[in-house]
Amino acid sequence: MTEPATPLMTKSDVAYDKVREKILSGEFPPGSVINQATLARTIGISTTPLREALRRLKAEGLVELGAHRDAKVTELKAEENRDLLEMRRSLDPLAASLAAQRRTKDDIAEIRASLEGLWAMPGDPDYEHLLHHRRYHRAIYRASHNELLIETLEGLWDKADRYRRFALEVDRGPEARAKKDEEHRTLADAIIAGDSEGAAAVMTEHINTSLAAQATRRLRS
Repeated sequence: MTEPATPLMTKSDVAYDKVREKILSGEFPPGSVINQATLARTIGISTTPLREALRRLKAEGLVELGAHRDAKVTELKAEENRDLLEMRRSLDPLAASLAAQRRTKDDIAEIRASLEGLWAMPGDPDYEHLLHHRRYHRAIYRASHNELLIETLEGLWDKADRYRRFALEVDRGPEARAKKDEEHRTLADAIIAGDSEGAAAVMTEHINTSLAAQATRRLRS
Protein backbone atom coordinates (compact mmCIF):
# COMPACT_ATOMS: atom_id res chain seq x y z
CA MET A 1 0.00 0.00 0.00
CA THR A 2 1.36 3.44 -0.92
CA GLU A 3 1.96 5.76 2.04
CA PRO A 4 0.26 9.17 1.83
CA ALA A 5 2.60 11.93 0.73
CA THR A 6 3.84 14.30 3.41
CA PRO A 7 2.40 17.78 2.76
CA LEU A 8 5.06 20.19 1.53
CA MET A 9 5.70 23.26 3.66
CA THR A 10 4.84 26.52 1.97
CA LYS A 11 6.94 29.66 2.32
CA SER A 12 4.28 30.96 4.66
CA ASP A 13 4.63 27.85 6.82
CA VAL A 14 8.41 28.31 6.98
CA ALA A 15 8.02 31.98 7.93
CA TYR A 16 5.42 31.11 10.56
CA ASP A 17 7.71 28.56 12.21
CA LYS A 18 10.72 30.88 12.18
CA VAL A 19 8.95 33.95 13.53
CA ARG A 20 7.08 31.95 16.15
CA GLU A 21 10.36 30.44 17.37
CA LYS A 22 11.94 33.89 17.58
CA ILE A 23 9.02 35.13 19.69
CA LEU A 24 8.85 32.15 22.04
CA SER A 25 12.62 31.96 22.45
CA GLY A 26 12.75 35.62 23.48
CA GLU A 27 14.77 36.76 20.46
CA PHE A 28 11.78 38.96 19.63
CA PRO A 29 10.79 40.15 23.14
CA PRO A 30 7.33 41.47 24.10
CA GLY A 31 6.70 44.92 22.68
CA SER A 32 9.42 44.69 20.05
CA VAL A 33 8.73 45.97 16.53
CA ILE A 34 9.21 43.63 13.57
CA ASN A 35 10.07 45.31 10.29
CA GLN A 36 8.53 43.06 7.68
CA ALA A 37 10.84 44.01 4.81
CA THR A 38 13.96 43.40 6.89
CA LEU A 39 12.68 40.11 8.32
CA ALA A 40 11.59 38.85 4.89
CA ARG A 41 15.10 39.43 3.56
CA THR A 42 16.59 37.64 6.57
CA ILE A 43 14.38 34.60 6.05
CA GLY A 44 14.86 34.70 2.29
CA ILE A 45 11.25 35.17 1.20
CA SER A 46 9.03 37.96 -0.06
CA THR A 47 6.80 39.98 2.24
CA THR A 48 3.62 38.29 0.97
CA PRO A 49 4.13 34.87 2.64
CA LEU A 50 5.57 36.64 5.70
CA ARG A 51 2.41 38.72 5.96
CA GLU A 52 0.34 35.50 5.82
CA ALA A 53 2.47 34.03 8.61
CA LEU A 54 2.02 37.15 10.72
CA ARG A 55 -1.75 36.94 10.30
CA ARG A 56 -1.61 33.42 11.77
CA LEU A 57 0.48 34.67 14.66
CA LYS A 58 -1.97 37.53 15.19
CA ALA A 59 -4.79 34.99 15.46
CA GLU A 60 -2.77 33.24 18.18
CA GLY A 61 -2.34 36.53 20.03
CA LEU A 62 1.42 36.69 19.53
CA VAL A 63 1.65 39.77 17.28
CA GLU A 64 -0.27 42.93 16.47
CA LEU A 65 -0.50 44.13 12.87
CA GLY A 66 -0.79 47.78 11.91
CA ALA A 67 -1.77 49.31 8.62
CA HIS A 68 1.85 49.84 7.64
CA ARG A 69 4.86 47.56 7.17
CA ASP A 70 5.66 46.88 10.80
CA ALA A 71 4.29 44.31 13.21
CA LYS A 72 4.63 44.34 16.98
CA VAL A 73 5.08 41.44 19.39
CA THR A 74 2.22 41.66 21.87
CA GLU A 75 2.99 42.79 25.39
CA LEU A 76 2.61 40.44 28.34
CA LYS A 77 -0.58 41.13 30.29
CA ALA A 78 -1.43 40.09 33.83
CA GLU A 79 -5.06 39.62 32.81
CA GLU A 80 -4.24 37.28 29.94
CA ASN A 81 -1.92 35.19 32.09
CA ARG A 82 -4.59 35.02 34.80
CA ASP A 83 -7.10 33.79 32.22
CA LEU A 84 -4.67 31.15 30.96
CA LEU A 85 -3.99 29.98 34.50
CA GLU A 86 -7.69 29.73 35.32
CA MET A 87 -8.33 27.65 32.22
CA ARG A 88 -5.39 25.33 32.88
CA ARG A 89 -6.38 24.83 36.53
CA SER A 90 -9.58 23.24 35.24
CA LEU A 91 -8.48 21.54 32.02
CA ASP A 92 -5.02 20.13 32.79
CA PRO A 93 -6.23 18.02 35.75
CA LEU A 94 -9.13 16.80 33.59
CA ALA A 95 -6.68 15.74 30.88
CA ALA A 96 -4.49 13.95 33.43
CA SER A 97 -7.49 12.14 34.91
CA LEU A 98 -8.75 11.02 31.49
CA ALA A 99 -5.23 9.99 30.48
CA ALA A 100 -5.03 7.68 33.50
CA GLN A 101 -8.33 6.09 32.45
CA ARG A 102 -7.72 5.85 28.69
CA ARG A 103 -3.95 5.57 28.13
CA THR A 104 -2.81 2.93 25.67
CA LYS A 105 0.51 1.11 25.42
CA ASP A 106 1.63 3.64 22.82
CA ASP A 107 0.62 6.52 25.11
CA ILE A 108 2.60 5.02 27.99
CA ALA A 109 5.64 4.58 25.74
CA GLU A 110 5.45 8.23 24.63
CA ILE A 111 5.04 9.53 28.19
CA ARG A 112 8.07 7.52 29.31
CA ALA A 113 10.09 8.68 26.32
CA SER A 114 9.20 12.32 26.97
CA LEU A 115 10.50 11.99 30.54
CA GLU A 116 13.99 11.05 29.36
CA GLY A 117 16.28 14.01 29.90
CA LEU A 118 13.41 16.19 31.12
CA TRP A 119 14.55 18.64 33.79
CA ALA A 120 13.00 21.77 35.25
CA MET A 121 13.78 24.70 32.97
CA PRO A 122 16.81 26.84 33.79
CA GLY A 123 16.77 30.61 34.16
CA ASP A 124 17.41 31.24 30.47
CA PRO A 125 15.81 28.33 28.62
CA ASP A 126 16.50 27.84 24.95
CA TYR A 127 13.82 26.83 22.48
CA GLU A 128 14.70 23.14 22.85
CA HIS A 129 13.94 23.29 26.58
CA LEU A 130 10.50 24.68 25.80
CA LEU A 131 9.87 22.00 23.17
CA HIS A 132 10.93 19.20 25.54
CA HIS A 133 8.47 20.32 28.22
CA ARG A 134 5.77 20.69 25.62
CA ARG A 135 6.40 17.14 24.40
CA TYR A 136 5.85 15.80 27.94
CA HIS A 137 2.59 17.66 28.50
CA ARG A 138 1.42 16.91 24.96
CA ALA A 139 1.93 13.19 25.61
CA ILE A 140 -0.40 13.48 28.60
CA TYR A 141 -2.97 15.54 26.70
CA ARG A 142 -3.05 13.06 23.83
CA ALA A 143 -3.45 10.14 26.20
CA SER A 144 -6.79 11.68 27.25
CA HIS A 145 -8.18 10.79 23.79
CA ASN A 146 -10.49 13.81 23.93
CA GLU A 147 -9.80 15.75 20.74
CA LEU A 148 -11.54 18.98 21.78
CA LEU A 149 -9.67 19.00 25.08
CA ILE A 150 -6.34 18.33 23.35
CA GLU A 151 -6.90 21.13 20.83
CA THR A 152 -7.84 23.59 23.57
CA LEU A 153 -4.84 22.76 25.76
CA GLU A 154 -2.45 22.96 22.81
CA GLY A 155 -3.69 26.49 22.13
CA LEU A 156 -3.30 27.49 25.78
CA TRP A 157 0.25 26.12 25.81
CA ASP A 158 1.17 28.29 22.82
CA LYS A 159 0.15 31.43 24.67
CA ALA A 160 1.66 30.41 28.01
CA ASP A 161 5.24 29.83 26.82
CA ARG A 162 6.10 33.54 26.86
CA TYR A 163 4.88 33.85 30.45
CA ARG A 164 7.03 30.88 31.46
CA ARG A 165 10.10 32.63 30.06
CA PHE A 166 9.13 35.84 31.85
CA ALA A 167 8.82 34.01 35.19
CA LEU A 168 12.25 32.45 34.70
CA GLU A 169 13.87 35.88 34.70
CA VAL A 170 13.83 35.42 38.49
CA ASP A 171 15.76 32.37 39.68
CA ARG A 172 13.39 30.01 41.50
CA GLY A 173 16.22 28.08 43.14
CA PRO A 174 17.31 24.40 43.17
CA GLU A 175 14.63 23.25 45.63
CA ALA A 176 11.79 24.54 43.47
CA ARG A 177 13.33 22.98 40.35
CA ALA A 178 13.76 19.64 42.16
CA LYS A 179 10.09 19.78 43.19
CA LYS A 180 9.04 20.22 39.57
CA ASP A 181 11.20 17.29 38.49
CA GLU A 182 9.55 15.12 41.14
CA GLU A 183 6.08 16.26 40.05
CA HIS A 184 6.83 15.26 36.46
CA ARG A 185 7.81 11.75 37.54
CA THR A 186 4.94 11.36 40.05
CA LEU A 187 2.38 12.52 37.49
CA ALA A 188 3.66 10.10 34.87
CA ASP A 189 3.62 7.24 37.39
CA ALA A 190 0.01 7.98 38.39
CA ILE A 191 -1.17 8.04 34.77
CA ILE A 192 0.68 4.85 33.88
CA ALA A 193 -0.74 3.15 36.99
CA GLY A 194 -4.28 4.19 36.02
CA ASP A 195 -4.73 6.37 39.13
CA SER A 196 -7.04 9.06 37.76
CA GLU A 197 -7.66 10.85 41.08
CA GLY A 198 -3.97 10.85 41.94
CA ALA A 199 -3.03 12.12 38.49
CA ALA A 200 -5.54 14.98 38.72
CA ALA A 201 -4.28 15.94 42.19
CA VAL A 202 -0.64 16.03 41.10
CA MET A 203 -1.51 18.05 38.01
CA THR A 204 -3.48 20.55 40.11
CA GLU A 205 -0.47 21.10 42.36
CA HIS A 206 1.76 21.30 39.29
CA ILE A 207 -0.33 24.15 37.85
CA ASN A 208 -0.78 25.98 41.15
CA THR A 209 3.00 26.20 41.65
CA SER A 210 3.83 26.62 37.96
CA LEU A 211 5.86 29.28 36.22
CA ALA A 212 2.56 30.75 35.01
CA ALA A 213 1.46 31.28 38.61
CA GLN A 214 4.78 32.99 39.38
CA ALA A 215 4.42 35.16 36.28
CA THR A 216 0.99 36.36 37.47
CA ARG A 217 2.45 37.53 40.78
CA ARG A 218 5.32 39.32 39.01
CA LEU A 219 3.08 41.03 36.50
CA ARG A 220 0.73 42.29 39.21
CA SER A 221 3.61 43.71 41.23
